[in-house]
Amino acid sequence: MGERGRKAMTRYYPVMLRIEGKRCVVFGGGAVAERKAAGLLEAGAAVTVVSPTLTPLLETWAADGKIAADRRLGAADDLDGAALAFAATDRPEANRRLAEEARLRGVPVSVADDGEAGDFVAPAVVRRGDLVFAVSASGAGPALAARLAGELAERYGPEYGPLAAALRRVRAEVRAAVPDAADRRRLLRTAVGDAALAEWRRLGPDAAGAVLLARLRALAEEEEGRRGRGEPPDPPGFAHFS
Repeated sequence: MGERGRKAMTRYYPVMLRIEGKRCVVFGGGAVAERKAAGLLEAGAAVTVVSPTLTPLLETWAADGKIAADRRLGAADDLDGAALAFAATDRPEANRRLAEEARLRGVPVSVADDGEAGDFVAPAVVRRGDLVFAVSASGAGPALAARLAGELAERYGPEYGPLAAALRRVRAEVRAAVPDAADRRRLLRTAVGDAALAEWRRLGPDAAGAVLLARLRALAEEEEGRRGRGEPPDPPGFAHFS
């Protein structure tokens, strides 16, 4: 197929949305809708599922008050006040109609059976506390995104959740106690080196902020010493940490 016959590639802007407490509507009650609702619940959204039938898990969530459930076909009015919408019914024509209604109301919408027909695509997600991996093939290959997310889940296990929480505390301490911007950047680079990550793991989640900052300063001085002797610096990031 020539260049003129090729469909233009949709370009997306990756972003992390804060939707805690915001109304999000999922149209559909099957397995796809269940996955969308699960991701929204993990983010703290106020989830409404609209469908004549629901999976057993969606029924359980509705009974427990975790989601609101309207057991009927979706309507345009369901979009009123929504922050996000997901058209995930088993009827493509209904998904397209709901997407059009969402756009008329300025509600960003994802269309499960046709990613490019929506305003956004939901990535495959791996959560480790505050550490979140999101993988997307921009709607072209959800199976590829799921496979890569599975590999990330195996590589970065539950132990990385506490590490992310520790780094949040370290960053807060540095921002509060270090006025010089260049010094802050130097310390925060050191904070994600392999030696620092091992230290946060050793100290545990209950270490005092002052202790974390003192250890970070010591590690930064050690790193400066290695540089002064011509030795390679501690590698940044999680890549070599275990």
